[in-house]
Amino acid sequence: MRRWLAPLCALGLAIAAGAAAATASEVVFERMPHLEDEFALLWEASVMAQGTIALPSPPEPNSILVPFVVDYQGLRFGKYPPGWPAALSLGVRAGDPWLLNALLALAAVWLIYRLGEKVAGQAVGLLAALLAACSPMTLMLSATLMSHTFSLFLVLALTLAWLDLFPRAGRKPSSVPAWLLVAVAGLSPGLLALTRPLTALGAALPLGLHGLWLLARAGRAARRRVLAVGALALAVAALLPLWQWALTGDPWLNPYTLWWPYDHIGFGPGIGRAEGGHSLTWAWINTRFSLRAGMHDLFGWPHLSWLFLPFGLWALRWDRDAWLVLAAFPGLVLIYAAYWIGAWLFGPRYYYEALPGLAVISAAGICWLAGWASTRGSAAGRTQEEVSGRAWGARMAVSGAARLLGRLRRPAVGALVLTLLTLNALFYLPIRLGGMRGLYGMSRAAQRPFEKVDLGPVLIIVHPIKHWSEYGTLITLEPPFSESDLLFALSRGREQNERVAAAFPGRRVYHYYPDDRLKLYPEPRQ
Repeated sequence: MRRWLAPLCALGLAIAAGAAAATASEVVFERMPHLEDEFALLWEASVMAQGTIALPSPPEPNSILVPFVVDYQGLRFGKYPPGWPAALSLGVRAGDPWLLNALLALAAVWLIYRLGEKVAGQAVGLLAALLAACSPMTLMLSATLMSHTFSLFLVLALTLAWLDLFPRAGRKPSSVPAWLLVAVAGLSPGLLALTRPLTALGAALPLGLHGLWLLARAGRAARRRVLAVGALALAVAALLPLWQWALTGDPWLNPYTLWWPYDHIGFGPGIGRAEGGHSLTWAWINTRFSLRAGMHDLFGWPHLSWLFLPFGLWALRWDRDAWLVLAAFPGLVLIYAAYWIGAWLFGPRYYYEALPGLAVISAAGICWLAGWASTRGSAAGRTQEEVSGRAWGARMAVSGAARLLGRLRRPAVGALVLTLLTLNALFYLPIRLGGMRGLYGMSRAAQRPFEKVDLGPVLIIVHPIKHWSEYGTLITLEPPFSESDLLFALSRGREQNERVAAAFPGRRVYHYYPDDRLKLYPEPRQ
């Protein structure tokens, strides 16, 4: 392959991934929140876009509800750390917050190509970018307002900068100035800690251990770089307790616990919803369930998404960089085992930031099996030829049958990979994404009656028929999500509804029932 062709193809894949994410956000999710997390993140981003970090609590806050937005000591604020809402507020100011994750997906696929190229060459990088671009998790998460795609971007920036700061033996030093690499390697984990603190711990743990090894064994210049990266990361991460102090008056009060008092990390009574608290048994159950979901959702190959990982590990077994890249995966699995709940609705999203390593190692396994490209050796004395797929074929050529196998393995592996990718594109992805449409019964259709009329300043008390989401569907039509005179309240019984109405004397009061979308009732329906 010509050297200029691989980057061009990778850029095309990245643009296609961004376009697919933008299309999924419009067609599948209708550019509206569906999860409680999204409501809170978009709410906080909308508040930040106004130049503040919290609002005064409204009267009767239990009725004027926004999921995962807490009311504490007279203030209303989101329970999540500030990193992603701050970034998302830029999209709010631009008028299209949904575009931000699509752009980040584009950047992430390109950086995965660069990472694969750095570890094992252009062919591996290009194939890793293809696997990542076609991943159902990439499309699902980057089509939402969740923070994972931003975290993925930060993990990639950290990993690439780290590998350039501390190149393995025999690799040409980076042409990027060392001070810039230090800045990227330090700011990225710091911002990650302000976005997803547990992910920051899990993803940065392998590099932190490598940094300790460098402090003990490397030269003075490398030690200075490690200390500079660590100091910068800690300085940025220290903004998290400052954020918590600004909101709650206590730097160590986690806003998560203001919504669910049991929402802690660790094991024991009072942690999580299980009787007796979170335990090693529940950690194993959650981890196993998440890993099983990953067997399908990682690359969209049911039961087979881990298929090429063992071959990639064997092919790159002597490569230090490959192990550093992959180690984010066990790091995240280990850290999130201490969290009381797993994640599988959007795939094992707590492990999503390990996608680069999984894609690169899987791509290396495919290339090694097919003999499409050599994988690099290491200082342990293995040459490129000794660890390449071509050498494997030569060793197998001891008989006529083995020679035939050697000739067939390239088209056979190519056909297998093409079949898996095609099945994902034609069947798995449409079914998986299609199942997300109208998630929890939310759809843009429920909002349209309110978008077409000017009611003036009104308070609309919503009486859900089946689920709170019938109320949640509507709240993005009110401030701070959008500029309007609408205010929605969740019905909590006649007496509570009367108190809410009395708290807003300047607004006309209507009652809304989701099973009768085209009518507003001046009095509760009998």
